[in-house]
Amino acid sequence: MVGKTILIVDDEAPIREMIAVALEMAGYECLEADSAQQAHAVIVDRKPDLILLDWMLPGTSGIELARRLKRDELTSSIPIIMLTAKGEEDNKIQGLEVGADDYITKPFSPRELVARLKAVLRRTGAGDSETPIEVGGLMLDPISHRVTIDGKPAEMGPTEYRLLQFFMTHQERAYTRGQLLDQVWGGNVYVEERTVDVHIRRLRKALGEVYENLVQTVRGTGYRFSTKS
Repeated sequence: MVGKTILIVDDEAPIREMIAVALEMAGYECLEADSAQQAHAVIVDRKPDLILLDWMLPGTSGIELARRLKRDELTSSIPIIMLTAKGEEDNKIQGLEVGADDYITKPFSPRELVARLKAVLRRTGAGDSETPIEVGGLMLDPISHRVTIDGKPAEMGPTEYRLLQFFMTHQERAYTRGQLLDQVWGGNVYVEERTVDVHIRRLRKALGEVYENLVQTVRGTGYRFSTKS
């Protein structure tokens, strides 16, 4: 995980410097931006492995930038940790609902930040393997972040993509809804277990009639991905 590139987006230079020092000591390469506009340019140009994004930015807010990044197919898979002085639960939920992977309230210790950052990179690290995964005519390509079904592009949202990637790299094992929340959404996310069912339905719909049966319901437990009926 060392050697990953982290983009720090904060309009306060001392905070960016403090974070950069801590991350560079931990072996990460750091990029910096002081606004959403500058951050977006850096993201397009450098494609960082993770974004540390301050909620309160001049002009376009951090939450708006996060929403924009998660809607764009080219940037939707980049993990985002929100940094903010807002500690209320509603703010946390709002940040996580737009697609942020974690949420750290200021002030925080550099040690905590590094630990949380490593945890998010581990959770989203299925993309560390760049080899396409194939099951029959279903193929997931981690590099292009695309899924094809019998050679044709499959349309699915970022959460369904992450679910499918986790399932395809962890086949033939049953997972509870809680385990799927931890692995796909992350342990710090405020999401109810029934949310998993909603995204499972969306994933099956995206896979279509031929491949939807690969995502199987395990009564009394949860779900598994299996080529066996």
